[in-house]
Amino acid sequence: MRRIGWVVLALLLLGGSWAGYQGWRMWWKPNVAPSAEGPAYLFIRTGATFREVLDTLARQELLQDTATFRWLAVRRGYPLQVRPGRYLLTSELGNRQLLDMLQNGHQDTLVFELNAFKYKPQLARQISRQLEADSTSLRLLLADNAFLQRTYQLDTTTILTLFLPGSYRLVWNTSAHQFLDTAAAMHRRFWTPRRQQQADSLGLTPVQVHVLASIVQRETSKKEDKPVIAGVYLNRMRRGMRLQADPTLLWAIGNFGVKRVLNKDKLVDSPYNTYKHKGLPPGPITSANRQSLDAVLKPAAHRYLFFCARPDHSGFSDFAETFGQHKQNARRYQHMLDSLRILR
Repeated sequence: MRRIGWVVLALLLLGGSWAGYQGWRMWWKPNVAPSAEGPAYLFIRTGATFREVLDTLARQELLQDTATFRWLAVRRGYPLQVRPGRYLLTSELGNRQLLDMLQNGHQDTLVFELNAFKYKPQLARQISRQLEADSTSLRLLLADNAFLQRTYQLDTTTILTLFLPGSYRLVWNTSAHQFLDTAAAMHRRFWTPRRQQQADSLGLTPVQVHVLASIVQRETSKKEDKPVIAGVYLNRMRRGMRLQADPTLLWAIGNFGVKRVLNKDKLVDSPYNTYKHKGLPPGPITSANRQSLDAVLKPAAHRYLFFCARPDHSGFSDFAETFGQHKQNARRYQHMLDSLRILR
């Protein structure tokens, strides 16, 4: 009898050890499927159900054992706590760690790169390619004049001045409204008291600085020329001259691929036609970056009133104080276009 007792005890201990091992395996053993491409991401859309999460895990083969994850998730109450987001799945994660991450909403952030854009639909497409927010929701907000004035003190024309190209650290399920708030926060950080004082000394509002910077940015990519070009336009404005900025014409006709501005372009009926209308156009023609904005805030001091691209394809400009000098510079550039048979 004593021997039987020892056997039973041994079997119980063995069974307990086996049960303990199975419990450890279900909770802690790594369950994320390894991949030669490195860590994977689980995307959970806003409003997604537990069933949809399971379908995504199975369809993308993200787990080694979906059954144990489902069994434990139900007992942890996860079906009632599904949180949207972009979750980083590394191969060492077990079911316990994975559920902790998903239930607490500890998603991985991403670096959203906002590139310079000229038209609102281009911004909407950038958003929809990198974030959950769809382009339609953003377009509706950007077209809501009352909302923009109430929330950001801007309108449907000047709202483009809110956006600074660059890197934004965001969560994937950032909504269109949240993105606008993030852009507004970065905009406020840019406009320090010092920059505001610089704008005041030029007699410009922040919106006007953005508009002029957008023209400077379209005129040149050369850092050295930007403050000089900004100074040209400010000199013209002080004298009551029209800006006569070719990039504003290209924005008005909707074609930035034009290499040669024609006289017929200068007749376009648009408030952005700075050959017809004095002063700045009503809004920016691209989202100005920090370099262009600071070029306007700290323009070069000179007496130039004209400039023209150099014919050497360097990207730099030739500057002139008189129209006669400018005509000579322009003629050299036009001869270069003629030699290359660039008619448009």
